[in-house]
Amino acid sequence: MKDPKRIVVWGTGFVGKMIIPEVLRHPTFELVGVGVSHPDKAGRDVGEICGIGPVGLAASDDVEALIALRPDALVHFGPTAAHADDNIRDIGAFLRAGIDVCSTAMTPWVWPAMKLNPPSWIDPITEACAAGGATCFTTGIDPGFANDLLPMTLMGLCAEVRKVKALEILDYINYTGAYEDEMGIGRPPEFTPLLEHTDILVMSWGATVPMMAHAVGVELDEITTTWDKWVTDTPITTAKGVINPGEVAAIHFTINGIYQGKPRICLEHVNRVGTNAAPDWPRGTQDDVYRVEIEGTPSITQETAFRFTDGSGRDAAAAGCLATGLRALNAVPAVNDLPPGWATALDLPLIPGAGTIR
Repeated sequence: MKDPKRIVVWGTGFVGKMIIPEVLRHPTFELVGVGVSHPDKAGRDVGEICGIGPVGLAASDDVEALIALRPDALVHFGPTAAHADDNIRDIGAFLRAGIDVCSTAMTPWVWPAMKLNPPSWIDPITEACAAGGATCFTTGIDPGFANDLLPMTLMGLCAEVRKVKALEILDYINYTGAYEDEMGIGRPPEFTPLLEHTDILVMSWGATVPMMAHAVGVELDEITTTWDKWVTDTPITTAKGVINPGEVAAIHFTINGIYQGKPRICLEHVNRVGTNAAPDWPRGTQDDVYRVEIEGTPSITQETAFRFTDGSGRDAAAAGCLATGLRALNAVPAVNDLPPGWATALDLPLIPGAGTIR
């Protein structure tokens, strides 16, 4: 086996805390540093932050000190695009120093060529990659591999694709992240959440639609969206509290790539709170799945479920987050071999997960 890749992980939030223990026991990688944004975490043992006991490595909020470690890559699990300036500053510093970056933070960067990406988000990273001769790859689950890698792989099995649709069907009953203002869940139906606005929805979740169009060589007429709400008539107890009667307990949206006047490349979300919510909306063959439906020659349906079977009691959402982080981590050797600049799923080879069987 080749020498392990020396890794700095940025972020000890929900994903980072799950990824760091996996890096520590992974033969393909060596954890040499961990970056944190909160000063109260700086100097603390990384293992204690992650709840696994001391490992002899202190977290740091000093970007220059982490760069000085000269890792093979930064694996970045920073905040969302709501904190774009912070992400651009930190990721850009590593790139300018010649250190490749694999990140899950700025999901519009899954397809940097998306027209809605503002130049202020793209140009600094383009310049940093050029200055340092480094590569920047962004992935996720959705947007990310569940609606780019998986559907495009299956499209390669077809003679003709009349429509491809990638669905996220999740129950948020145990989800503790923000969804009230973003999705309107837990709000009255007359409330207009941020993501109900077409441009914001496409910006946040739609990057893989033009990516797939580019991959198969078509130019979309336009990208449209739909947004539906389901209101509960009974109280629903969630991990965050209670959704009261008369409040939204499920949302259903679509992002549609229109080609020759028809929706051809589509993303669809059904996010409900509780299995009984929105009973007439799409479901998987089991709860909490990512589903690809191709209408073509041949037609194909594929469903992916992320689960923990280790007795830890962690739910499907946590399993999906772990898979998201590991996609970024396992991509490091391939990204190291790419030329400088932006990288997307279209640039990467098959990543079978070297060192995962041990």
